[in-house]
Amino acid sequence: MKPFLKQYLLFSLLVGFVLYALYSQFGSQIVHPFTPYTFAFFFVLTLVLYRMMERLLRASPDNFLVAYFGAMVARLLLSLTLVLVYLLRGGGHEGNARWAFLGSFFILYFLFAGFEVWAVLSNLRPFSKRGEITE
Repeated sequence: MKPFLKQYLLFSLLVGFVLYALYSQFGSQIVHPFTPYTFAFFFVLTLVLYRMMERLLRASPDNFLVAYFGAMVARLLLSLTLVLVYLLRGGGHEGNARWAFLGSFFILYFLFAGFEVWAVLSNLRPFSKRGEITE
């Protein structure tokens, strides 16, 4: 198994465990009932975007910036779509539950995006060109 996938599964298990612990301790007061679906959305989205980046980089290693920023734009647009669907399907009328959903959404968004940035930054060595001086 690739190092990214091992680290990603470990990260996802840790986040899932924390969500489960919070939900079992505090219930839906802290963790919105749709949070597991949001977690699954970000889990699958990150895997799909990683696969897309991997294919683009395999075709040409010079496509790194296009692949990375394309994945970030896709993550942003698909995440925005998720929030809009939630709000337009009646989530905006739930009162305080709306804030619980938005809070859990943004926490998960930044956790998964942060993990992807960390994974990319920790593996930039293969993309640097030989013979260039980096300071």
